[in-house]
Amino acid sequence: MSDLPAVLGGNPVRPQGPPAWPLADPEVFDALTRAFRDGSWGVYHGPDCAALEQALRDFFQVEHVLLCGSGTCAVELGLRALTVGAGAEVLLAAYDFPGNFLDIHAVGALPVLVDVDAANWNLAVDHLDAAHTPACKAIIASHLHGGLVAMEQLSNWARERGLAVLEDAAQCPGALVQGRPAGTWGDAGVISFGGSKLLSAGRGGALLTHRADVWQRARTHALRGNLVCPLSELQAAVVAPQLRRLTERNARRAANVADLLRLLNGVPGLQPLANPRGLGQPAYYKLGFQYDAAAFGLPREAFIAAVRAEGIALAAGFPAAHVGRSPRRFRQGTPLGEAERAHRGCIVLHHPVLLGTTAEMDEVARAIRKMEEYRDALQGCQIPDKTGGPDDVAAGE
Repeated sequence: MSDLPAVLGGNPVRPQGPPAWPLADPEVFDALTRAFRDGSWGVYHGPDCAALEQALRDFFQVEHVLLCGSGTCAVELGLRALTVGAGAEVLLAAYDFPGNFLDIHAVGALPVLVDVDAANWNLAVDHLDAAHTPACKAIIASHLHGGLVAMEQLSNWARERGLAVLEDAAQCPGALVQGRPAGTWGDAGVISFGGSKLLSAGRGGALLTHRADVWQRARTHALRGNLVCPLSELQAAVVAPQLRRLTERNARRAANVADLLRLLNGVPGLQPLANPRGLGQPAYYKLGFQYDAAAFGLPREAFIAAVRAEGIALAAGFPAAHVGRSPRRFRQGTPLGEAERAHRGCIVLHHPVLLGTTAEMDEVARAIRKMEEYRDALQGCQIPDKTGGPDDVAAGE
C-alpha cells in the first residue's frame, strides 16, 4: 500500500504537504521587530524604502530603482515611462503571464503575439522579424519557469529598429543572462515581491532602469501628491534581508534542480525546459517541464492532481494569450504552434521545496515515478484534486 499513489489508497510521499512559504526567516523577524521598535513601519518616508532602493541598485548594477505595489504595476509604469500609448503595438510572447497582456491594454496599446522557443517555451527571438511592423514600439521579454530569453540578441534587434525593451524578471531575481543580471538588459526591467516570489513581501515590485528619463517619467506618473501605488516601509524592511541571501539561495535551488532532473531522467513525456548552453544561470521560482500526455499515458490534469495528492506542489502553467480571447484584442504576429503546446502541456514545480535536502528531491522524484509505475491503474480513474498546498502554488505572477 505504501507504494501505491495516494489517489489509489496508498500513503502520500509527503503527508505534511509542500514546504511553507515564506520561510520562517529569523532575519526577517529581526527586521520586523526593529521596524516596530523604531516606529518606521508606520511612516510615509522612513529609512527602509530608501535603503532597499540602494540595495537593489547595487545588486542589479542599475542607476535607478522605483519601488511600487506589484510587479504588474511595475510593468505598466515601465510601458508608460517608455512612452508606449494609444495606437502602439507591443511584441509579447504568446505564452506569458496574463498580466503583461492586460498591462499593454491598460496603456491603450495592442499586444502582438509571438511564438515561443520549442525547447524552453520562452519568447523566440528568431520569430520577431515576422511579427514586426512600423506600429511596434516596444517588446516585453519575460524569463519564465527556469527558461531564459537571449537578451543580447533581442536588445540588438530592438535597437536597430528603434523599439524599447521591457525585461520582466519577476520570476527570476538573481538570474544571470549572458553575463548580466536578468532585468538589466532592457530600457527597463521589472522584479516582483509577490507573496509566492523568491523575494516576498506579500505584494510589491520594482522598476529597474539605467535611463534617468525612464525613471523620471515613471516617478512622475506614479506621484499624485504621494505615490499612488507604493511599497510600504514595512514591506521594504522584510525584503532587504531576503535580498542579502538571494544569491546563496538561488545557488541551492540550482543545485537541487540539477539533482532532481538527474532523478527524473528518462521519465516518458516529461522534459525540463532547456536553455541553450552558455545562455546563463536561471533562478527557479517555478521549475518548468514540457508534459506530453500521450507519451506519459495520463492527461495533464490527472497527472498534476495525482502528484499533488502526494504532497508535491505541482501545477499547470499559464494559459496562452490567444486562447479564449477575442482576436480583436491582439494581433497574431506569427504562427503559435509552440504556444499552443505550452498552453496544453506546461507543468511547474513551486520553488520552496528546492531549498530543501537531497532527501526532499528524492521525494519529488518518487512521487512522479509512482505515476509512471501505476499509470495503467490510473487510466480512467476519477482523480480528485487533493491539492498539495495553498492556492498560490499555481503558476501565478
